[in-house]
Amino acid sequence: MYTTSHAGESRASLRARAFSRSTFASRPLMAAAGRSVLASPRLLTMTRPGVNRGLSLLSPVPRGTRITPVRELTDSGQVRGEWVHGRGRADVPAPSTDDTILYYLHGSGYVICSARTHRGLVARLAGRAGIGAFSLDYRLGPEHRWPSGGDDTVRGYRWLLDQGFDAGQIIVAGDSAGGHLALDLLAANHSDGVPQPRAMALFSPLYDPTFQLARDLADRGVRDPIIDVGAAVTFLGLYTAGADPDHPRMRIKLSPAMDLPPTLIQVGTREIMADDARTVHRRLLDAGGLSELQEWPGQGHVFQMFPYFSPESERAVGAAAEFISRQRRR
Repeated sequence: MYTTSHAGESRASLRARAFSRSTFASRPLMAAAGRSVLASPRLLTMTRPGVNRGLSLLSPVPRGTRITPVRELTDSGQVRGEWVHGRGRADVPAPSTDDTILYYLHGSGYVICSARTHRGLVARLAGRAGIGAFSLDYRLGPEHRWPSGGDDTVRGYRWLLDQGFDAGQIIVAGDSAGGHLALDLLAANHSDGVPQPRAMALFSPLYDPTFQLARDLADRGVRDPIIDVGAAVTFLGLYTAGADPDHPRMRIKLSPAMDLPPTLIQVGTREIMADDARTVHRRLLDAGGLSELQEWPGQGHVFQMFPYFSPESERAVGAAAEFISRQRRR
């Protein structure tokens, strides 16, 4: 069993603290956006491209990164995403080489972002680990409702298996809503008798799509520098659309009967989703899995995406890459 760690630091860097203070203005902006979207859900669809372009600019892609788009129709539906090749890896990974690959599930609140917005993070993580990555573009709300993103995640994983990759070659990684998708994938694999991935690395994973854990944390005084709780609930509701909160694909249950992969979880201590990450960690341990939880002091939601604003971003990505490298040698 891996134990909880705190990344060896007692407080955030000066740059990270300055960034957190400067972004408190984003909470009221997000709150206003939530009210606007509640009045007109189509507004989210209209503004998503601009929001995504802004996020892409804040998460730089390393030089030498190459992209191979994927749009493939399978018997169960379409697989969309992109292969991300770091420096020195110009080709799509070949199953016959026994190469380990990363299967990345981006965050979004289930309504924004894409493989493009997370290309920088995926390229940095895969490059540091020395492997290739397939980053999935799953369907988003409000155009598509729950559980379409989960269905796409399962389809993408099984598409990789159909390409000839062994489950032992695949390491799943994801952030925020992508963490919830990763848990959904584990449950689906167990239910259908499909082999589980070799390992998982999750950044600020969402556990409860009703956002109640986050609301409880906010009520206890936690103030995330970026996320407004009310707006986040609105955005998630555009995807979950009244789904039963106790449905097993909403609040995903893990059990000792599952073959759970070793997991690394990273979370910032200043984010309102910190209890979601802690809950995922506890659920994995309670089910007999191996889980390491790293709580990074003073960091906000998915700080790993933003190396310009937090030196801890690169250190955390490096720690995740080291975890992935250890799993490759198992």
